[in-house]
Amino acid sequence: MKALVIIDVQNDFIPGGNLPITNGDSIVPVINRLQKHFDLVVATQDWHPKEHRSFASNNDNRKPFEKVDINGTIDTLWPDHCVQGSKGAEFHPALETEKIAAVFRKGMDPDVDSYSGFYDNSHELPTGLAGYLREKGAKEIFFCGLAADICVYYTIRDSVKEGFSSILIEDASIPLTP
Repeated sequence: MKALVIIDVQNDFIPGGNLPITNGDSIVPVINRLQKHFDLVVATQDWHPKEHRSFASNNDNRKPFEKVDINGTIDTLWPDHCVQGSKGAEFHPALETEKIAAVFRKGMDPDVDSYSGFYDNSHELPTGLAGYLREKGAKEIFFCGLAADICVYYTIRDSVKEGFSSILIEDASIPLTP
């Protein structure tokens, strides 16, 4: 079975959002056209509490994109984004969601960031995505979304570690940093 994993196509990552990716909204029509070619479609969603430690605003005298030590790991501080229940955390309004069978939320622990759709950054808390894909019989996993150089990359890396055949759909992914 072929599965499509749509990663973080959320309002805060498109132009006008709190952490915009240049032309991030341009991949939405491509993703919409792709969905019909897959047996299973799932999505990930950044879902941060307001007090998330990766937000620069929650670190005294720090600015977005600074590198800091969070729990023994050097990590990036971000602008507040994809806060639980906010408009910015919602999927892009043009993204067709009818075929999405399940949504896996990440970044919910206020002390640990989560780039991958499979695990938090400490690899201590799985999202359940691997088990879900296995239970559904998915063998080939195709990935698309935002941002190609961060969340898409780490999700694919963990997918390979989980033993899945993992394919990036480049035309349906855009990096934060070109």
